Amino acid sequence: MHKKMRVFTNFGLHCLVLVLVLFLHMRNVKGFDYNVSYDSRSMIINGQRKLLISASIHYPRSVPAMWPGLVQLAKEGGANVIESYVFWNGHELSPDNYYFEGRYDLVKFVKIVQQAGMYMILRIGPFVAAEWNFGGVPVWLHYIPGTVFRTDNEPWKYYMQKFTTYIVKLMKQEKLFASQGGPIILAQIENEYGFYEASYGEGGKRYAQWSAKMALSQNIGVPWIMCQQWDTPDPVINTCNGFYCDDFTPISAKSPKIWTEDWPGWFQTFGSTNPHRPVEDVAYAVARFFQKGGSVHNYYMYHGGTNFGRTAGGPFITTSYDYEAPIDEYGLARFPKWGHLKELHGAIQLCEKALLYGETTNLSLGHLQEADVYTDSSGACSAFLANMDNRTDTSVQFRNMTYHLPAWSVSILPDCKNVVFNSAKVGSQASVVDMVPEELQSSVLSPNRDLKAHQWEVFVEKPGIWGEPDFNITGFVDHINTTKDTTDYLWVTTSLYLDSNEILENDSHPILMVKSKGHALHAFVNQQLQGSPSGNGTIFPFKAEIPISLQAGKNEITLLSMTVGLQTAGPQYEWIGAGLTSVKIKGLKNGTIDLSKFTWTYKIGLLGEHLNLYKGDGLNSAPWMSTNEPPKRQPLTWYKALVDPPSGNEPIGLDMIHMWKGLAWLNGEEIGRYWPRKSSKHDACVDHCDYRGKFSPNKCSTGCGKPTQRWYHIPRSWFKPSGNVLVIFEEKGGDPTQIRFSKRKASGVCSLVSEDHPSVSVASWNAVKEPYAEKPAATLSCPGNTRISSIKFASFGNPSGACGSYSIGDCHDPNSLSIVEKICLNRSKCTVKLTDENFNLMSCPGTVGRLAVEAVCS
Repeated sequence: MHKKMRVFTNFGLHCLVLVLVLFLHMRNVKGFDYNVSYDSRSMIINGQRKLLISASIHYPRSVPAMWPGLVQLAKEGGANVIESYVFWNGHELSPDNYYFEGRYDLVKFVKIVQQAGMYMILRIGPFVAAEWNFGGVPVWLHYIPGTVFRTDNEPWKYYMQKFTTYIVKLMKQEKLFASQGGPIILAQIENEYGFYEASYGEGGKRYAQWSAKMALSQNIGVPWIMCQQWDTPDPVINTCNGFYCDDFTPISAKSPKIWTEDWPGWFQTFGSTNPHRPVEDVAYAVARFFQKGGSVHNYYMYHGGTNFGRTAGGPFITTSYDYEAPIDEYGLARFPKWGHLKELHGAIQLCEKALLYGETTNLSLGHLQEADVYTDSSGACSAFLANMDNRTDTSVQFRNMTYHLPAWSVSILPDCKNVVFNSAKVGSQASVVDMVPEELQSSVLSPNRDLKAHQWEVFVEKPGIWGEPDFNITGFVDHINTTKDTTDYLWVTTSLYLDSNEILENDSHPILMVKSKGHALHAFVNQQLQGSPSGNGTIFPFKAEIPISLQAGKNEITLLSMTVGLQTAGPQYEWIGAGLTSVKIKGLKNGTIDLSKFTWTYKIGLLGEHLNLYKGDGLNSAPWMSTNEPPKRQPLTWYKALVDPPSGNEPIGLDMIHMWKGLAWLNGEEIGRYWPRKSSKHDACVDHCDYRGKFSPNKCSTGCGKPTQRWYHIPRSWFKPSGNVLVIFEEKGGDPTQIRFSKRKASGVCSLVSEDHPSVSVASWNAVKEPYAEKPAATLSCPGNTRISSIKFASFGNPSGACGSYSIGDCHDPNSLSIVEKICLNRSKCTVKLTDENFNLMSCPGTVGRLAVEAVCS
């Protein structure tokens, strides 16, 4: 009897232990809450310190069909957190009129993150900046009487708290906070307010404190953060934004070191060059952050995406928000940036235990060289060796061993002995990415089904007032206050009567002198386009002098004023206006005429907008006119065509290089503003970017004298099998017959690896749980179902150049090409090791040998 009782008791204990283990496991699965807190070292989740690497993916800057792939690609890249703002003006279209569908389905996006097994940082704001129109604040709020944004102002605080509370309740209803078993482990209130707080005086200080207290009162069960806020009250955590945050120290000694925005690239503006941030510098900054005690890091952006429709801020923020992020605008991994950072993340994760639980020691290894060593009681040891010299490579002694450190680099040693990663040594493959053009294929067939019929439908707007005028007034009104951002366009017209003797008879033309606060305009005289000046009028009005043709009698002066994205940030930014401030005509016999004092007639928007021509209701509906030869270089023209989707499954861009400026739609979905505006050929551009030294947005620019943006992303999910309605509104005049779809595809891959590349990889370490030396190798992997069809370049020695432009150096192993072809041809993936069997490693005596390969994928 007693023996049976013992057996039963032991069996019961085993069952109890099993149940407890399963319960603890299930607490980390959907539906089971878990505790989130923090200390000075890191975030603490269910009692364990966590090292968090976050990827910014803004849900409205892509489409729901892309979300799972973007999140998964970020996870494969080594991220364990997804971050996004909440975009107020996309959700509250008018007071209490909420929208959470399509690209704005926030709940769906957060649940996709949860299903991927990742955490979420939700930056509610609700002010976001983000190069997003009006900083993410609804324009209607500016017109609520007495409202002043972002200060101790009752209307602002009322609506800001109301929306914040709405989002919090929505997340709670869906059980999406970690305290409810959801993925959200951090939330942010306000955004980078520290830059502007002083400009609001005492009201700014009160508002910052109020924001923090209001957030805490929401009782979400996870911590709140405020970025770039230098008077954040406990327990709200202040965080860092910037290109470098290794020297950042939180206000509170109880807070962890969090980097909310690491900028791996920069945004673009129409008419500017294209900025680039080298991946070596990004990796250096990230490694330094963790070396100096950082534990939560977020890339802004990891996928930048697209400013669809009129969501781009301004003035002049491009429709593309690619940001040169690790995942490009179209959703493809950007190599080598994505791959090199993946290796970095793996190396940092190998150090997690020592970083979060160990004691740290800083050692000087030279004038600009140092080591930070983390050791814990179990004997775990990890080290970061940094060379902060931005010019000179050097060798250092650490623990009786010699380590070579390239300039401006960090080496990571998870065991304080073996280097698994150096920020300056990029071993990840690079890609040759092309935009492959494809003619528009008409979906319209003739009755016998064998001939393409009228491809284009056209509607030409008449310059000036259509329908009844909105109002007449002497002088000019503010453009934004008039349109309230319901459209980019505002018509302004007046009439000028001239006697024949007032017009000069020689060849000189009168000059229309225009001043405007921005952002662009088209000037018409007697229905004829005279000029199209533009300028960023944020601080000073832009000026233009336009030669015009006048006639005796009545002259109709018509100006189409335009905005190109509203201001996104700054002190009192909501008061920055746009539009005309002065119009004069000089060069007449009787002197200069000031038209600013005339009576002007106003009309908001375009007739085509009023007729909903962009909604894509098909062809042959009024007022469209069918034609085989659409007009070219015709101002104010709407074009429409029924088109088939491009072949294949690659991401799609709309090539607008032969158009001037306007808007585009597919099936009623807003592609966005197009404007292939060129940068100045006199701007400072580089052929090669030196990653060494502090980065700034204008350090490594390219594209001088070229359009800032040529292609405009159209998500594949917007296409139907046939009969897709493509609508273009062209302002000034282009050639619509030259519009093309372009498929974004990697046509080739490259690898450049040197003999001194770390001989211990993250992958091998994880595979056997201990380091072992291996020969450096070039790894090539073709995308999708493609294979390596040819080797375009291969050289072991000292080749120069970059992917797509390699050249043989003064030392070269002549067998390089045949060796690489033997290993790689007709394979989807191959690895070429730098061994004596493969190459003559003595090809370059006295120097470090390198292997460069470019392969064609097809």
